[in-house]
Amino acid sequence: MRTFRLAISGDILNEHGEDACGGLPLSKLDAAPHIRYDFTLDHAPRPGDTGYWRRFYSLEISPHDLAGGDGRGIDGLIPLRPWLKRLVLEGAAGTLVVVGRSGAGYDKVDVAACTDCDVALFNAPMALNHPTASTALLFMLALAKRLFSQERITRAGRWDLQTAELGDEILGRTLGIVGLGHSGRELARLVGPFNMRILAYSPHADSAQAAALGVDLVPLDRLLRESDFVSVHARPRPENRQMLGTAQFALMKPTAYFINIARGELVDHEAMVDVLRHRKIAGAALDVFEVEPLPVDDPLIGLDNVILTPHWSASTRDVWRATGQAMVEGMLRVSRGEIPEDIVNRDVLDRPGFRDKLSKFRENATGK
Repeated sequence: MRTFRLAISGDILNEHGEDACGGLPLSKLDAAPHIRYDFTLDHAPRPGDTGYWRRFYSLEISPHDLAGGDGRGIDGLIPLRPWLKRLVLEGAAGTLVVVGRSGAGYDKVDVAACTDCDVALFNAPMALNHPTASTALLFMLALAKRLFSQERITRAGRWDLQTAELGDEILGRTLGIVGLGHSGRELARLVGPFNMRILAYSPHADSAQAAALGVDLVPLDRLLRESDFVSVHARPRPENRQMLGTAQFALMKPTAYFINIARGELVDHEAMVDVLRHRKIAGAALDVFEVEPLPVDDPLIGLDNVILTPHWSASTRDVWRATGQAMVEGMLRVSRGEIPEDIVNRDVLDRPGFRDKLSKFRENATGK
């Protein structure tokens, strides 16, 4: 039997050292006699450390985290929020076999460095598709129906302001989806009963697949001009950075709503604040920001035409169970010398260095 050493980033824990969302099926790891796992406690919140919540999105995996308690090295890593950079990967290349990104996005992991260091990276790409899309639909309805404005006047006892907060339907309106990937396609499916006209800007999309969903693939400028709702689902590729700025917002209708549940860096933050502050568009709903956590003095905080959530709206109990299951199952497979599902850097599978590291665990396959 060959021991498989696994490190799990400590930001998965709460201040009491417990799985914060209860999503990791640790009992499966406990039942595998060849697996030893521990948490990187430098990344975990501690009682009374209020500053932790200002820095937890900037945490990084360190060489110490991948050395293991005995200095013999880690074979597998499950990071939640911390960055995993090339220098650290290069230092752990001798032992590290696999990284399981607990979620769908992997922009905080240096994918090229993983491949160069013979480390496989896998994620849970399907777990967030529906939750992300349903969040976009929730935001669309909340914005159109002026849900939060109506709630505010009710709490204030201002029933005389009913007509001032008159909402709209989304039925028959035009939806523009920026990025027709998994969650973008799921949103197109979810809005089917609303008889919406659906446009999408997605240079890598399959035209036949889009047509089957009733989606018209169009240039970004046209999508922005014609849409009543613009929902961003694009991946945070370098070429997409600040793809939506002053010029793009200027194309939107003054009655249109903007939704971003992808990544904050896809949008020019100052340009977005300007159009919302001067009411050049009707409003926005944002779950992601260029700087996270969103600073408490950010001008968005004071605007009444924007819904703000803390990069968490798609994170339901169902999601945590699904991603936790995917991470543990993937690590169990690698600990038996098998390839996990949903490999991001598939080129690594042909590299002799990776195959050699993986093969050392095949002896654990007996009795799986």
